[in-house]
Amino acid sequence: MEFLTSPGDWWVDPFIDNIFMRNALWSGLLAVLATSTVGTWVVLRGMSFFGEALAHGVLPGLAIAFIVGGDTTIGALIAALVMVSGINLIRNYSPLPDDSSIGLLYVGFLALAVVIMSSSSGAYSGDLTRFLFGSITGVTNSDLIRQLIIAGIVLLGVVLLHRAFLVMTFDEVQARLMGLRPRLAHAALLALLAISIVASFQAVGNLLVFAFLVAPPSTAAMLVRRIPYIMITAAVLGSVAVVVGLLISYHHDTAAGATMALGTVAMFLVALVIRSFSGAYNVRMAT
Repeated sequence: MEFLTSPGDWWVDPFIDNIFMRNALWSGLLAVLATSTVGTWVVLRGMSFFGEALAHGVLPGLAIAFIVGGDTTIGALIAALVMVSGINLIRNYSPLPDDSSIGLLYVGFLALAVVIMSSSSGAYSGDLTRFLFGSITGVTNSDLIRQLIIAGIVLLGVVLLHRAFLVMTFDEVQARLMGLRPRLAHAALLALLAISIVASFQAVGNLLVFAFLVAPPSTAAMLVRRIPYIMITAAVLGSVAVVVGLLISYHHDTAAGATMALGTVAMFLVALVIRSFSGAYNVRMAT
């Protein structure tokens, strides 16, 4: 109960006394900012499985860039774009449904990354673990600058394309009639999704970024109605999960990325229970 009896020591001192905790905090908040805004459209459009597959699809690019000594962010972005293109090709030329084509590439890209990183008798297994689960306490100032730039690009894209995304989400035919070019808007959404994932893998890793992408917007969608409010609420909820998750990890020596991701899912479950009881209560009062 130290977080109640000694709130300053528990809540504030870790961020004041440790620069790695401050960097981790900023990294987590920037990751939340990017994933919550674009994740709102992922949830509303029912693209959650695609988001999960894309989060794993960047791994081969990360692995190759790391082994050859290149920039892992550029490698991840190229891999994400290759996966998006591959899914579109399979969708256009294969009789398989969308989820099958996404699932095939999902497994293929993940397996390719493991093969690449294990090709030197396990020499890179530790780095593979870092890519999968993140290393938020190891972020540097250059990592933060990169995240800030990418988060800014995502926010700008979401603001500029809000109308196109909105009409495309609820009425694609109407979007065509209005000259909004829904296919181009869809491609822009995928690009924003890809770079938001790339910006977040350092914080929580590829296996956990899906929680940031989906859980806060899903929770917010149960609490508010309008899309801008969903984005804001999702960012606030994700930020709370980052702060609390980092502090729990610091005081109890747990994995930081997994603790933060678990916090986002816990918020969703709490909101779901509250909403269920509230609905049951309103029905009982009405009868």
